[in-house]
Amino acid sequence: MPDQSVQLIYIDPPFNTGRDQVRQTRKSEPSQSGTAGFAGKTYRQIVESTLSYDDSFADYWSFLEPRILEAKRLLTESGTLYLHLDYREAHYAKVLLDGIFGRDCFLNEIIWAYDYGGKSKGRWPSKHDTILVYVKNPKKYFFSSETVDREPYMAPGLVTKEKAERGKLPTDVWWHTIVSPTGKEKTGYPTQKPEGILRRVIQASSKPGDHVLDFFAGSGTTGAVAAKLGRTFTLVDQSADSIAVIRKRLTADQVRFELLER
Repeated sequence: MPDQSVQLIYIDPPFNTGRDQVRQTRKSEPSQSGTAGFAGKTYRQIVESTLSYDDSFADYWSFLEPRILEAKRLLTESGTLYLHLDYREAHYAKVLLDGIFGRDCFLNEIIWAYDYGGKSKGRWPSKHDTILVYVKNPKKYFFSSETVDREPYMAPGLVTKEKAERGKLPTDVWWHTIVSPTGKEKTGYPTQKPEGILRRVIQASSKPGDHVLDFFAGSGTTGAVAAKLGRTFTLVDQSADSIAVIRKRLTADQVRFELLER
């Protein structure tokens, strides 16, 4: 890809958890034995498929650093990188990005907070991810808060009726549910991120017609949202499972796309 050809890069690389990430797709069907469900009927769970990828690297940073260097090369002068990680690597990534982009190019540390799944009783449960935001040029970067979906005031009685109806601009702490296991967005791909998170990223740091890149595409959420918001996009992933999920998802959304394989 040519230099300075991308306005926005969002990447959600493996979190280096040291274990395989696995997700099973299930369906329910009527059965004579099983779990009682709707209208008193009995159902059983059928595992249709299992998707997985390896989330363990002997040297995580030799894996990630050359890709961050490529991201910087590809960004336009007004472009922005969003790097989505969790608590295991975010602090190391901040040092790496400071070295590659420069500390003056650091724009935000976004905390995506959610409340779902198991909760440890031996420590504070981990219920957030970190998104590090760096710009290519701190004097020329594009950012539009006015185009971002607003959110409800936590205390609407303390503001005017007009403000309460309009909602408030998000801060750097985003409260947003994960992809619902039974929701329409669910693809069955491990670590799928919700469209609401990508909508906010793409709305803020690109304009209609701009090009968006995700080279850890996973379930294809970046492309699906970019298309809905009138952006062009490139998705990259080495996993055959990922490509299959993306193809199915974009086809279902009636998004025109070209698939290039090596």
